[in-house]
Amino acid sequence: MKKINEKLKRASLTVLAAVAVTLSAVAQNAVQGYVHDQSDADGYEWPTDKAVLDKLDKWQDLKFGVLMHWGLYSVPGIVESWSICSEDVDWIRRTPGMAYDDYKKWYWGLKDSLNPIHFNPEKWADIMQDAGMKYMIFTTKHHDGFCMFDTKETDFSIAHGPFRNDPRRDIARHVFDAFRQKNFYIGCYFSKPDWHCPYFWSPEFATPNRRINYKPERHPGWFEKYVSFTQRQLNELTSNYGRLDLLWLDGGWISGEQIGLDSILVEARKRNPGMLSVDRMIKGHNENYQTPERGVPQTKLDIPWESCITLSNDWGWTPNAPYKSSRWVINTLAEITAKGGCFVLGIGPTAQGTFEDEVVKRLHEVGQWLKRYGRAIYSTRPVDVYHDGNVWFTGSKDKKTVYAIYALPEKGQLPAAVSWKGNLPRRSVRLLSTGKRLKYTVSDGDRVCVTLPEGMTTESFALEIR
Repeated sequence: MKKINEKLKRASLTVLAAVAVTLSAVAQNAVQGYVHDQSDADGYEWPTDKAVLDKLDKWQDLKFGVLMHWGLYSVPGIVESWSICSEDVDWIRRTPGMAYDDYKKWYWGLKDSLNPIHFNPEKWADIMQDAGMKYMIFTTKHHDGFCMFDTKETDFSIAHGPFRNDPRRDIARHVFDAFRQKNFYIGCYFSKPDWHCPYFWSPEFATPNRRINYKPERHPGWFEKYVSFTQRQLNELTSNYGRLDLLWLDGGWISGEQIGLDSILVEARKRNPGMLSVDRMIKGHNENYQTPERGVPQTKLDIPWESCITLSNDWGWTPNAPYKSSRWVINTLAEITAKGGCFVLGIGPTAQGTFEDEVVKRLHEVGQWLKRYGRAIYSTRPVDVYHDGNVWFTGSKDKKTVYAIYALPEKGQLPAAVSWKGNLPRRSVRLLSTGKRLKYTVSDGDRVCVTLPEGMTTESFALEIR
């Protein structure tokens, strides 16, 4: 019997690996079919609660954060929950020849395989702190409904699988605590849609798209149970997991209004004063900042916003992922900051609970750059002239200093001099990493040309203009 069980186990792992390779290969070459629209200032409502306004201002000082997707999809290394949604088969294919219902059963069954024995949240926090990140957002539940916290509302969670006897089984609690010890702002990602909840996707009907698969007006009792279920889970997270700074609500095809978000926030902010609400893509008083996805707005925005972009092609871990370079991260951070936003970088841990070496390497390089040039990023605000060529500009909050960040193109070489229009020096231009005063000239009334010192490291860099 033991030999038979071992053969079955090996066979299951072989099938799982085959599924992972098939799906990840397709996903990495596909264009994602559902990406939230780019943001604009229309429809934004400034908060009126002073505590929320204060926290929003402090959050805008942080500039750089991490968004961690981790769940069932991490076991085979596929594109988050999306493969179980019929609407998205054109850009995420499932296992060839497997019926949809069988695929969903296979996917739900991954709960018996997620066993992150190498999970070390303190090490996670060390890695992200070394990267210069100042805030974090962790996926407590994605659209598939699998909970990475010990909820009382369902057994479909990390705390009821093979990890159930581990003292760290309440994953979200330990992640939040570890980052809180490093003085990060703590963000809780939560999907309003829940495809595993029978009162969202009723088993009595097909699931043609990502939305509720029945008409709520015909089944008001089901809808009420879904709303009550969602409210209780949000109450758990905002009551039992320490101070939360950000409630990051995903799944914009369900609005906060539908789940009674106003009343949820009233109670949640009694326990978490000033907590920011990010009801993504639902413009109004509960979208305290906007979240353009996988891109950067074309121009500067004078409202609070955050670009959420992946380090690889996907939010969660996938095998053999093509990671973007540390220079890309740095240059993107400079552009986003100059346009008035924050940058949250999407990174997924493996099913074992670790980050790949290539991820850690890139994050370390970004962190080293921020140690040299971070004053041009953190606690800055946009200036009138925010861009010229490869140069992005930011300003100190007291408006006494302007910073020029030269975004060196990939595989580019440093020029002998850097020039731009506007943002004229009054007294000096200095290299921010060393404080060295640099020679500059002004021509045509507003053209500045700064001579760079010899021997500079070939990297993006920042100048202090006074």
